[in-house]
Amino acid sequence: MKILSWNVNGIRSVEKKGFLEWVYAESPDILCLQETKAHPDQLSDNLLNPRGYKTYWSAAQKKGYSGVALFAKVTPQKVDTGIGVKKFDIEGRTLIADFGPFVLFNIYYPNGGAGNKRVPFKMSFYDTFLKVADDLRKKGKKLVICGDLNTAHAEIDLARPKENEKNTGFLPEERAWVSKFISRGYIDTFRHFNQEPGYYTWWDYKTGARARNVGWRIDYFFVTTNLLANLKSAFILKDVMGSDHCPVGIELEKL
Repeated sequence: MKILSWNVNGIRSVEKKGFLEWVYAESPDILCLQETKAHPDQLSDNLLNPRGYKTYWSAAQKKGYSGVALFAKVTPQKVDTGIGVKKFDIEGRTLIADFGPFVLFNIYYPNGGAGNKRVPFKMSFYDTFLKVADDLRKKGKKLVICGDLNTAHAEIDLARPKENEKNTGFLPEERAWVSKFISRGYIDTFRHFNQEPGYYTWWDYKTGARARNVGWRIDYFFVTTNLLANLKSAFILKDVMGSDHCPVGIELEKL
C-alpha cells in the first residue's frame, strides 16, 4: 500500500500543472493533500471525482486559505473533519480517516506566522492533536500521521539551521514538541530509513532556493510503533514540481 502526502499550495493552481496526470501515473492507494486553498464548490468535477478514487475535503471558513483533501482507492469506514476545537477546525486543517486496520491523520499544521505571532496558536494545535492521537492509541488503534508539520525537527532537516534558530519552523519550543512526540512512540518514517543530510521537502519560491537545494524538511509521515513491522519504505519525491513543497510517501505491507 502506497500512501503519499503533498502540500500543493493551491489545488486549483496545481491542477493546471498536470496534477491529475501525476496522480494517475503515480497511482497511490491513498493521497493526502494540504493547503488546497479551495472549497469543494470551487473545484472541477475532475478533481472532485478523479478516476478510481473517492475524495474527501475539509475547507477553511476563510476563502483561499488552508484546507486538506484525501483521495482514496479504498473507502474508509469513517472520515472526521477536525480535532474537536472550533478555533482550529474552522481553518480546515484536519481529516481523520478510519480505514479499519489503521487510522490516517492528514494534517496541515499551523504556521507560526510573520514575527512568530501565531506560535502560541501552533503549539496549542500541536498539543490538542497529540491528545486526540494518544486517545486513539489507548484504544489499540494503529496510526499513520502525515502532512505539513511546519517544523524542521533537527539541524539535519534544514540547510541553514544557525540562521533560523529564532524563526518559526525551527524554534526551540517547536523542535522540543516534535522530540516529545517522537519519544511517545510516533516514528519519523523517513529518518527510520535515512540519516543523511540534504533531504528537504520545502524551498522558498522568492529566493529560488530549490535550484540550490536550500530547503527545509517540514513534511512528514509518522507511524505508531505497532505499525513499524508493516513499514516497508519512506521517501521524498523531490523531482515532482508544481508547488513550493514536494510530495513525501511511505509504503506499508497490507494489513
